[in-house]
Amino acid sequence: MTFAATPQSMNFDKPLALKGGGVLNTYQLQYETYGRLNKNRDNAVLICHALNASHHVAGYYEGQAKSTGWWDNMIGPGKPVDTDRFFVIGVNNPGSCFGSTGPMHTNPQTQQVYGADFPVVTVEDWVDAQARLLDAMGITQLAAVMGGSLGGMQALSWSLQYPSRVRHAVV
Repeated sequence: MTFAATPQSMNFDKPLALKGGGVLNTYQLQYETYGRLNKNRDNAVLICHALNASHHVAGYYEGQAKSTGWWDNMIGPGKPVDTDRFFVIGVNNPGSCFGSTGPMHTNPQTQQVYGADFPVVTVEDWVDAQARLLDAMGITQLAAVMGGSLGGMQALSWSLQYPSRVRHAVV
């Protein structure tokens, strides 16, 4: 059984200093959530995507054929990451082509498309951006952070960058 998913976005005006020396002065993150955040805000599971995936982790888009999320077999009611128990968050990383600020967007400084001038982003930068999204959602600690491949690198980076914010890392 799968469910309809709804993409969301959040804009950030606080500059994100990047490890490579660049800065995103303003940026947008595309994300999806599944399940409900509990009263204590301690049932959140962050799913980190691999290089060619996106924030669309589970479910499908209404009216769009072949739009099932890339980890739909893992996430949903009664599945291994049970959305009847956990509040699941999938975030599209900055620099990606799936909705978050990236090379195809307009640089607010120049009013031109970033293109090849988009700053270099690292795994650590993605984790910092994800942490800011969680801050905006009022989530101070994750029940778990999960990911495979490049998503696994992000989960490991979470455990190094924000160890007190992660109870479990599933890599």
